[in-house]
Amino acid sequence: MFYFKNIEFLYLLFLIIPLIYLISKRKEFVLGQFSAEVFKKIEFKNNRFSKKTRAIILIFSFVCLIFALARPVMQNGEIKIKSSFVDMLVAVDISKSMMADDIYPNRFEFEKNKLFSFLDELKNIRVALVGFSSQTFLISPLTEDFNSLKFLVKNLRFDYLNLKGTNIKSVLEVTDDLLKDEKNKILLIFTDGGNEDNFENEIAYAKTHNITVYVYNIGTLNGGIIKDDNENSVLVKLNENIKKLALDTNGAYLQQSLNQDDIKQLSEIINNNYKAEKEKEDVIKDEKELFIYPLVLAIILFFMGIFSLPRRVS
Repeated sequence: MFYFKNIEFLYLLFLIIPLIYLISKRKEFVLGQFSAEVFKKIEFKNNRFSKKTRAIILIFSFVCLIFALARPVMQNGEIKIKSSFVDMLVAVDISKSMMADDIYPNRFEFEKNKLFSFLDELKNIRVALVGFSSQTFLISPLTEDFNSLKFLVKNLRFDYLNLKGTNIKSVLEVTDDLLKDEKNKILLIFTDGGNEDNFENEIAYAKTHNITVYVYNIGTLNGGIIKDDNENSVLVKLNENIKKLALDTNGAYLQQSLNQDDIKQLSEIINNNYKAEKEKEDVIKDEKELFIYPLVLAIILFFMGIFSLPRRVS
């Protein structure tokens, strides 16, 4: 099928009619201003094209330019691309304790870098991303565009995030809502574990709503220092109690490491344990842009008309 993407430019073709009229009346206008003897002396001669031929060439050049601007396209049909995928939710801890510097440069920046590595390892998986502290905030809905996810996470800064507390229960509730159509809901949490001693309520909720929890715990048992609201130094340590949440929901628990083997191991577990149950069909139009042909022709005709300008009789 043939069509124009910018069809509105074709209205410029109506300018050709008055243009032809003006060109045809040009000689009559000039003769009306000068006598025949004077006109003969100032008239230009051309050994290449007559004035009429040159006018036709320039008009056709204008027509070709209009067609080029209208962007003619030849559509050869549609290409359908099917892809299958698994949906999961990733939660990043944005509570104040993540500013502890027991891991260089701090837990929060370390968390972001590990998330980037994890996204690079995923295959056929869509990810929704949330940030959480005492509440949970949606950063991105389900997407396969991991470059956009990385951009959003990269620009998360504690300059405008000053949140206290770690509410894992709210993360589970958001997971259940965002992945409500999934039979088995997958949740990966990047966190330092918060300060809870008991996760029984969270475990019960996850089991009831078929949520499998994977935990990547960030921090050290020796802990790191942060400042409270009164600028007093507070020691915050890694909380390993959250390990039970991961294991009791048939997930996996990993503690932070400086190498990338831990992230590869985690991504392999998720890639291998879940098979795509959803299919997405993308339709791509098979099109060929044809504007280059009238554009080249317009340029050629234009220079033919310009360089064939007449010379004055001596």
